Amino acid sequence: MTLPYTPERPLRVAVIGSGPSGIYTAESLLKQTNLPVSVDVYDRLPTPYGLVRYGVAPDHLTIKSVTKGFEKTLGDPRVRFLGNVEFGKDITLAELKAHYDAVVYTVGASSDRRLGIPGEDLKGSLSATEFVAWYNGHPDAAARDLLLNATGVAVVGVGNVALDVARILVKTTRELHESDIAPHALPVLEKSDVKDVWILGRRGPAQAAFTTKELREFGELEVTEPIVNPDEIALTEAEETAITDNVKKKNVEVLRDFAARTPGGKDRRVHLRFLVSPVEILSDGQGNVAGLKVEKNRLDENGNAVGTGVYETLPVQLVLRSVGYRGVALPDVPFDEKRGVIPNDEGRVQGRSGEYTAGWIKRGPSGVVGTNRKCAADTVALLLADAGSGDLPAAPKASPADVDALLSGKGVDVYSFADWQALDAQELAQGQAAGRPRHKIVHREEMLKHRKA
Repeated sequence: MTLPYTPERPLRVAVIGSGPSGIYTAESLLKQTNLPVSVDVYDRLPTPYGLVRYGVAPDHLTIKSVTKGFEKTLGDPRVRFLGNVEFGKDITLAELKAHYDAVVYTVGASSDRRLGIPGEDLKGSLSATEFVAWYNGHPDAAARDLLLNATGVAVVGVGNVALDVARILVKTTRELHESDIAPHALPVLEKSDVKDVWILGRRGPAQAAFTTKELREFGELEVTEPIVNPDEIALTEAEETAITDNVKKKNVEVLRDFAARTPGGKDRRVHLRFLVSPVEILSDGQGNVAGLKVEKNRLDENGNAVGTGVYETLPVQLVLRSVGYRGVALPDVPFDEKRGVIPNDEGRVQGRSGEYTAGWIKRGPSGVVGTNRKCAADTVALLLADAGSGDLPAAPKASPADVDALLSGKGVDVYSFADWQALDAQELAQGQAAGRPRHKIVHREEMLKHRKA
């Protein structure tokens, strides 16, 4: 059969979300040579790159170097970035279907999982997601009035995000000055009263999800030392033999090194605790966090945590839960409430023609930034197969000019990739002037003032 796609009328694809999975989706579409393509990448924020900008720890700048490749993709003439355009509000699904042959949802997992324990709604109890968004300068969180007058902080979870927030809490201003942490967060952290941070895992060290590099950093901080209870990382010979993952083996080695150290009297401490589960966040009677009650656990024969009925109260005034991200439903798009994903068959949205998904909203929050590249490529392969077989419904208004007219008619202030490049240059220049890698502009209104000349 003769396919309708030509250089004059290419396959038109809308990608909803400009984080790694969205940009990798665009990249995969560009790399194939069977069909001419035209891709519009949408984001509700003026800035692209999603969690690379707003989720990756500000002191892990090397991870953010992936944006060099992202810039190449968004700078390709076959791709447009339409920032400051919110799906479901500024442009509806019906409008997208009228203007694109295919739509790919790559919105990630922007919410978080709750602990489900009493006291979780007290002031001073919040998600690590919110805290990360605050110190990374996400526009939704930048205006938050956050005071770090807690001397003790509990971070519930043993993934890399938990380690990130704990590390940021105990680093010195000088250490943080070398990061691209948002400018409003620096003075708050400088005045912080935090002395002790407890990182809590309900199972043992062999089940922890963090990586060795992030763990090892706690032994290299200026004024902070790691504290590990040897009893909580003790393993039987059988448990030791059962560890086949090299990362987990190295994690255990690092933890044993920490446990063997003699405390040096540093000003701050990070307590890496295992086999404990939070059961209640305690109140001071005024609606504030005054402590965290935890139950000590043991592992059963299947490696599951089982409570022992032995309790302990940690003297904390701030509790950050870091027990997993969760996807959020999109308007008019199917959603699996239980799993927090868009129901799909390997990337094809179930029951929908011409709709696809990639990244965390496809498979759940797992993997690292690079994991999304293959995930996106797999979805694009299905999309292209459908396009090649003529199974995609042809959009009646497929010209980019039609989309521009639609958004302009609604008064939507679209922020282009060239506009983002102007903002990026401004942030880098301000950072250089302050002796820092970057000075983030964090409020949407100010972002939108920076445009391509």
